[in-house]
Amino acid sequence: MTARTALVTGGIGGIGTAICRHLAQAGHKVATNYRDEAKARAWRDAQKSEGFDFAIVPGDVSDTTSAEAMVKAAEDLIGGIDILVNNAGITRDTTFHKMTALQWQEVINTNLNSCFNVTRPIIDGMRNRKWGRIIQISSINGQKGQYGQANYAASKAGMHGFTISLAQENAKFGITVNTVSPGYVLTEMVRAVPEDVRAKIAAQIPVGRLGEPDEIAYAVGFLADERASWITGANLSINGGHYMGW
Repeated sequence: MTARTALVTGGIGGIGTAICRHLAQAGHKVATNYRDEAKARAWRDAQKSEGFDFAIVPGDVSDTTSAEAMVKAAEDLIGGIDILVNNAGITRDTTFHKMTALQWQEVINTNLNSCFNVTRPIIDGMRNRKWGRIIQISSINGQKGQYGQANYAASKAGMHGFTISLAQENAKFGITVNTVSPGYVLTEMVRAVPEDVRAKIAAQIPVGRLGEPDEIAYAVGFLADERASWITGANLSINGGHYMGW
C-alpha cells in the first residue's frame, strides 16, 4: 500500500483516536486538529509513548478562516492531504420546542458546515494529484432520527447529502467520497453513562453489545485503501444491526 497523508478532524476523541492510530498503522502520516492546546499535547505525548507520532495543529472546524489555516498548517507538516476524515462533532441535545438558535447553529456549524470548511481547501490538491479519499463520520441518528436531537440528526443526515454530491463531482479525478454511520460506540463519553442505561441500549442491538472505536476505524481504513477505488457515494452503517435501512 502506498504511504499517504491523512487529516482527521476531531482526532483527539475516542473514535478519532482509533481512526488516527489505524491510519498510522497502515503507514500513513496523520495529522489532527485541536482547540485546547494543553489537552492536545498531553494526547500527543500519550500516543507517542505507544509508538504513534501524530502531527497536531490548531483549528476550529466550525470557522471557515480557522479551518483554512488548520489545513495549511497540516500540509506544512505532512504534505498535501490525500485522505480526509471529517470526524469532528458535538451535541446540544434538547427537544426542538425548547431548542435555542445557538444550540441549532453550534451543532450545524461544527458537524455539517465543517465539511465545507475543511474539504474546500483540500479538494483542489486532490483533483490536481488525481487521487483522494474523503470520509464523513455521520451517525445512526442521521438515518433514523432521535428524540431530542433535531439539530444533530439534521447535521448528520446532511453529511451524507454532501458525500453523494461530492462523489459525483470528483469520481473522474480518482477521488472517492463516502460516509460511515456508527451506532452506539463505547467511547469515554458513553462509558460515563450509568451501566443500567448502557445495558438498555445494548439490549436493543441485535448483536447484543455496543461497538468499539476500533471497529469504526477499521471501516475508515477500508474506505481509505487503494483497493476501495470503486466504492464512492456509499454510506456504511456500522451499528450491530440496530438500524437496517438500505
